[in-house]
Amino acid sequence: MKLYQYPKCSTCRKAVKFLNHNNIDYQSIDITENPPTETELRAMLACYEGNIRKLFNTSGVQYRELKLKDSLPSMSSSQAIDLLAGNGKLIKRPFLISADGKGTVGFNEDLWRSLV
Repeated sequence: MKLYQYPKCSTCRKAVKFLNHNNIDYQSIDITENPPTETELRAMLACYEGNIRKLFNTSGVQYRELKLKDSLPSMSSSQAIDLLAGNGKLIKRPFLISADGKGTVGFNEDLWRSLV
């Protein structure tokens, strides 16, 4: 499993604690330095049945600065994926994805328990 996270994020720290407590093997990656690949983003998009908004950190500063609330609805999924792949701060975190492409964004302990 790959865990894309931001070390200063309290929700990400909860996710790390959960994975460690449950002895889950994972690779931790700083999402701001190395965002998920386009392939990983497309796999995650499939987990959310194509709802690209679910992958965005809608409460983030950059989301607001780029006025994505207004422009996201008219963007193609390819444009949105390109934007996310180029800027990890726009991605909802933590971002957990398995080798087989199953995953989730955000931290919900019950959901994570069912995935791992």
